[in-house]
Amino acid sequence: MSRTEAGDVLTDVVMRTFRLYSAFMDAAEVMTKPVGLTAAWWQVLGPVLREPLSVSGIAREIGLARQSVQRITDLLVDKGLAEYLPNPAHARAKLVRPTADGFAAVERLREVQHEWANRVSAQVSLEDLRTTLATMTALIANS
Repeated sequence: MSRTEAGDVLTDVVMRTFRLYSAFMDAAEVMTKPVGLTAAWWQVLGPVLREPLSVSGIAREIGLARQSVQRITDLLVDKGLAEYLPNPAHARAKLVRPTADGFAAVERLREVQHEWANRVSAQVSLEDLRTTLATMTALIANS
């Protein structure tokens, strides 16, 4: 079976997404280094800034393997940037929450991240960004 034209375009979207992810991670490494984080650490801390989650919950949120998130979370705990909490819903699957130092590290990123996001987003219309977000959300939901 050959791909449809839509399938060809989707394949190109996937390939561009890989490249964009790499560019975003490179930018995140530049932003995080001065505050003592890595892009991967920031990626794992992000979902638990609002509420504690299990390692599996974090993995689902960011689309990484649970084992990878577990290794990063253990490092964050060792560095004093996150902590494990009891999980009332599951005795073995502890919840993860940033410590005061973890929150402070992410807070120190705020200004540089806002500047970066404003600079990069200024190159594309707000309407296109909203369409991209809606499209990505639909693709994720249907993958």
